[in-house]
Amino acid sequence: MNSTQSTLMLLRGSGLSVKITAILLGFFLAALTAIGLTLFISWHLEGAAAAINDAGSLRMRMYRLAHHLARTDELGQIPSATFAVDLRQRVDEFENVLVNLRAGDPKRPLFLPRDDGIPEDVERLYEDWRKRLRPILEDVVNTPTPAMLHAKALDFDAQVAAAVATIDDIVLRMEHSYGRNTNILRASQVGLVVLAVIGTFVLLRFFFLTVIRPLYELQVGVKRMEKEDFDARVPVLANDEFGELSVGFNQMAAHLQDLYATLEERVDAKTRSLESRNRELRILYDIVGFLREPNDVDSLCRGFLERVQKTMGATAGSARLLDLESRNLCMIVHDGLADDFLDREEVLACGECACGEVVQGGRSLALDVREGSLDLTRDACARAGFQTVSATSITANKRPLGVFNLFFATPTSISEQDSQLLETLGQQLGIAIENQRLHARERELAVSEERNLLARELHDSIAQGLAFLNLQVQMLERALAEDKEQDVRNTVDMLRRGIQESYEDVRELLVHFRTRVEQQDLDAAIAAALRRLAEQTGVATDLEVQGDGAPLDPEAETQVLYIVQEALSNVRKHANASSVSVSLRRGRHGLSVTVRDDGVGFVEGQAVNDGGEAHIGLQIMRERALRIGGHFAVRSSPGRGTELRLQLPRTNNKVAA
Repeated sequence: MNSTQSTLMLLRGSGLSVKITAILLGFFLAALTAIGLTLFISWHLEGAAAAINDAGSLRMRMYRLAHHLARTDELGQIPSATFAVDLRQRVDEFENVLVNLRAGDPKRPLFLPRDDGIPEDVERLYEDWRKRLRPILEDVVNTPTPAMLHAKALDFDAQVAAAVATIDDIVLRMEHSYGRNTNILRASQVGLVVLAVIGTFVLLRFFFLTVIRPLYELQVGVKRMEKEDFDARVPVLANDEFGELSVGFNQMAAHLQDLYATLEERVDAKTRSLESRNRELRILYDIVGFLREPNDVDSLCRGFLERVQKTMGATAGSARLLDLESRNLCMIVHDGLADDFLDREEVLACGECACGEVVQGGRSLALDVREGSLDLTRDACARAGFQTVSATSITANKRPLGVFNLFFATPTSISEQDSQLLETLGQQLGIAIENQRLHARERELAVSEERNLLARELHDSIAQGLAFLNLQVQMLERALAEDKEQDVRNTVDMLRRGIQESYEDVRELLVHFRTRVEQQDLDAAIAAALRRLAEQTGVATDLEVQGDGAPLDPEAETQVLYIVQEALSNVRKHANASSVSVSLRRGRHGLSVTVRDDGVGFVEGQAVNDGGEAHIGLQIMRERALRIGGHFAVRSSPGRGTELRLQLPRTNNKVAA
């Protein structure tokens, strides 16, 4: 009983798959046992039927033996040997049947019933056969004479009646045993039918309780959910898979009911969140758009402060930049602050007050002035009547540049979201300030580089001409002192020519640096330079333009024009050429410029190492080409002219100034 209860408890606590498997396995074992029992009984019934047949045949064989012995009148007609052989065969057959009946034969099958004392009676019959009946027959077989046959026949007949009665009793009891076993077989078959009916009912009941009913409850719950009845719940009928599914359905229904009940609140919360995000985006777009406009640092900070102050509803605001040398925060723009406040707060040391702490920490900080610590706030804010102060660092690439402050006359709570917005705005302002500084430095470097080039050209032309004139003046003074009239005339003539050359150099430099290339007008500017060269020197000029393409960067085209002008100036001063040609080739890969003359030329290595005026001009052209990312090359030899080639790719990496 305890094991049965344990099994039931195990099934109740197990999963649905375990229950179904256990139920089906139980019914399978029960059916298998019943079928095996039926087959076993049928097999034994078949063996019992064979035993009844053999036992019945013993009675017939006994009568045949008695009848055979009674044939004494035929002994004279039948040879005694034949009579003995026939009798021996009948005796052996009877004994074989009796031995098989006594021992049984599972192969046939042949089984002797084990109830009602049948095996004992068969054993007694066998002993009686061996001790009383068979010896009589053996004597007849051994001495088959009429006298012996007659005597033994009488003796055998006296024993046959008792033996046949015993056989009849055994057969009757075997038939009764066979009938009982047949009834058991029928009862087992009826039991199988009953088991099938009960099993079917149990299985139907089981599947109804464990599968059909839970599915029905779930189906009803789903239909109620389809009609937006979120109060629908499913009963948990068992602790199995359907029970877990029912629990999950109830949890889902409760969650949906909660969501439906708080849907409007959630929509309002999401709407407020989206409005807040949209507000942040509008602020960022507005301020970032302003910071991209070309302004100086003060204008950037002033416009930035006005917009942030208006957005946050601050009473006043200020922006301070960090002086890297003194490590002081200097106020550059402000709004809404009194003069006495400005006098005290115009310069702050880095690390002093909340502003200095923010610069060192690189974060945003909001303080209640009334509750703030004296280590983080100054009494100036309290005296000015401010209740809340916000300080946000201005950074660029995680490097502090300054801090901007917002002052509130009333207690104001700045949320974490607004603090992050202020930090982002501080980073954008820092990037804009850093970009302005970089642009200013770039312009300064460009001016400085152009001045260096101008100084070189002045040194190559005007300075050398003045040195020559100074030398001629000294020679003139010596000639006047020695009263050498011819030397004076020669020196004056040299002075006049030197002054004329210096004047032409000055004019060329003025034209050179006043010339600017208008957009898509590089060809016209080079043509004008060639035209001036032809007018000044009479040299034949030619301009060849091939290909088409988008214009280059204005600075690049200006530098190309300066390189061509420098090349033409070298032709005028040093080449002694009769013709010069300029070739421009444009394409999708960039611009190629070639300047050729038929002048005296030079030895390339010697020109570079001489330190003369011509090689300095070549060096200037190389520097200009390098500045715009181009490649400059010179080919020349004495008496064969000079060729200058500039290759400028459309996409190039300019050398940093």
